[in-house]
Amino acid sequence: MFVHAVYFWLRKDLSEAEQAHFVSGLQSLRSIEQVHACYIGQPASTERPVIERGYSYALMLVFTDENAHDEYQRHAVHDRFRETCGSYWDQVRIFDSVDEMGV
Repeated sequence: MFVHAVYFWLRKDLSEAEQAHFVSGLQSLRSIEQVHACYIGQPASTERPVIERGYSYALMLVFTDENAHDEYQRHAVHDRFRETCGSYWDQVRIFDSVDEMGV
């Protein structure tokens, strides 16, 4: 498995409509056939020094392998999300990982 974890820090000046458009854009990524599993969330209320809660939204996508991830990166729906929603965030951090077997 290949996990693609993306954390977005949205601009503070977004309107409700822009934020709703961003969430809709995130949800559109679920339709990409290479996506094995998708989770969209916001920071939990947990409070410990090691927990990062400054982000606005988290996107976790699971793919069967790195090739599926690479196909997702070139998919028209993913391109449309970046083009229409890319101006909504100040910062994005991405963490890619594979299982212990590298499969």
